[in-house]
Amino acid sequence: MEWLTAPFEVTFVQRALWAGILVSAICALAGTWVVLRGMAFLGDAMSHGLLPGVAVAALLGGNLMAGALVSAALMTAGVTALGRTPRLSQDTGIGLLFVGMLSLGVIIVSRSQSFAVDLTGFLFGDVLAVRASDLVLLGAALLLALAVAVLGHRAFLALAFDARKAQTLGLRPRLAHAVLLGLLALAIVASFHIVGTLLVLGLLIAPPAAALPWARGVRGVMLLAAALGTVATLGGLLLSWHLRTAAGASVSALAVSLFFLSHLASGARHRRRAPRTGLPAATPRLTAATPTTRPDEA
Repeated sequence: MEWLTAPFEVTFVQRALWAGILVSAICALAGTWVVLRGMAFLGDAMSHGLLPGVAVAALLGGNLMAGALVSAALMTAGVTALGRTPRLSQDTGIGLLFVGMLSLGVIIVSRSQSFAVDLTGFLFGDVLAVRASDLVLLGAALLLALAVAVLGHRAFLALAFDARKAQTLGLRPRLAHAVLLGLLALAIVASFHIVGTLLVLGLLIAPPAAALPWARGVRGVMLLAAALGTVATLGGLLLSWHLRTAAGASVSALAVSLFFLSHLASGARHRRRAPRTGLPAATPRLTAATPTTRPDEA
């Protein structure tokens, strides 16, 4: 038992655990829609698009999270605007913004000779350096994300099911998409300080994807994803403490490992349930881009 409890007797590890739990809940709220709508590339692009704001904030001695928030707002506005251009596919617009923002960030970083340490923290995070004030900000971000998820649930569900149906129901799919991008930006900004932008997709995508084969609905995916993210945080911190590995990377790697274990277990379960006649096994209850609840029943 001492192997399990000893690391969490240290104050900074306790703060790291609470931070990981809060981030897991935020990422579950946003990441579920990212997985269901196939928006993983957008999440990756937005996470790397934070670099210019973070770089400017660091060079000016300002708050890194505030700089990240500004960059996230610009990325959200850019993706929304380019998505309304009829001759430009959404993937093309996202790719251009991704490269443009990342290039701008690298240019800003190259102007400073002392930014290497901050850049490493930006890319890989520093969960063990979380302060009490960071926990307060994460708590506020979770409350905001929860409010957006609850108020926008019906519109998000209709948008994932059928954008044209959402329009018919008067749910304003364009506005719903913009709000969903804001929720995604909030999750990324809240998470990058913990696990870094290169690893943020681990908590944003892996837990919801791992929850899909076992959940009966969207809310079930969110709850199970938050639980799996918490398990990944707890296990990652334990592995980091005893094996002396990077904490953020350990958390993210364990989250991805849980995804593979989940789908292996799900595949084995469906093979056991398959009839002996050789017919294929039943499909999971919920899969990406196919919510089980109809938008008019949300």
